[in-house]
Amino acid sequence: MNLAHLFEAAMLVCFGFSWPLNVMKAYRARTAKGTSLPFIILIITGYVAGITAKIINGQFNYVLAVYFLNLAIVMTNVFVYIRNKSLDRKAEAKTSLKITANDIKNVVEKEESMMNYTNSLDELINRTAAPAEKKNAVILMGGSVDREIPVSKLAKEYNFNFDIYNKSNANLSIANAQDYFQKNVAALAPEGILIHVGEKDLSLFKSDSSTFDSNYLKLIESVKASNKNCRIALVSIENSSNDKSIDLMNAHIKAIADAEHAGFVSLDYASIWNPEAIKTSSAFAYNMGLKIRKPLRDVAEILYSWAFYNIKKNTIETLVG
Repeated sequence: MNLAHLFEAAMLVCFGFSWPLNVMKAYRARTAKGTSLPFIILIITGYVAGITAKIINGQFNYVLAVYFLNLAIVMTNVFVYIRNKSLDRKAEAKTSLKITANDIKNVVEKEESMMNYTNSLDELINRTAAPAEKKNAVILMGGSVDREIPVSKLAKEYNFNFDIYNKSNANLSIANAQDYFQKNVAALAPEGILIHVGEKDLSLFKSDSSTFDSNYLKLIESVKASNKNCRIALVSIENSSNDKSIDLMNAHIKAIADAEHAGFVSLDYASIWNPEAIKTSSAFAYNMGLKIRKPLRDVAEILYSWAFYNIKKNTIETLVG
């Protein structure tokens, strides 16, 4: 037996012994982080060079077999790296929407005065005390147009068997929505919420859609923290001008709704909604003694079809939050 070949084989076995362990460790880790592909390729290049030298010298023996064995094991590391890299990309795609507050570029406006409703002096002097708001209600949370929807009146007209409050604000945007929710809505632990925000964030969406997404998800996270069983429906931004950026924004909002198991209401159909049909079915359910709460989609159809036909301050005004 050639001792030189024996020691060379022993060297290869010693070098190669760690690679099977490395393969198993990388496979279980399910991430390519901490793995250097250039280093693996360098090792592969070394083994290929060694094999080539053996073949040129005609040394076809068990040492050559050890070279091939080590090469195969190292190559397995490459395949595991590719698989883990794919898993990393999927994880990043999933968590890109779950960006933390430290990644948000836009600082939320902290001044409470920005979020308070404006009242005339006469209103402040003469208004009567509002009834105490109850927990476990349904909340409408949108922008300037949403503020004008008379939810209490519509609730009586359409026989809502639950309380509903309008917590919309003209200054609401997705950038300050989480802070606004915490200050003005969270204490009510809403049973359901219609969220209609985004029009004021079009510039943000165009420049940094990931921050738009993360802000939206932060808001939903706060809603679920206030009531883990809260029904949530996201309302699209009206797009009568067929703006492609708004279409893309609505696609993001729908994707967020799907990811968070929330409802999605498209205002594209507001002009053809039929609240009277909903009223008829509600009356039938009431007469049958059913106490089932209306789906948020039905609530949205009632509120926004009313807004579509009744809120027309200007000819160019649209249903945007």
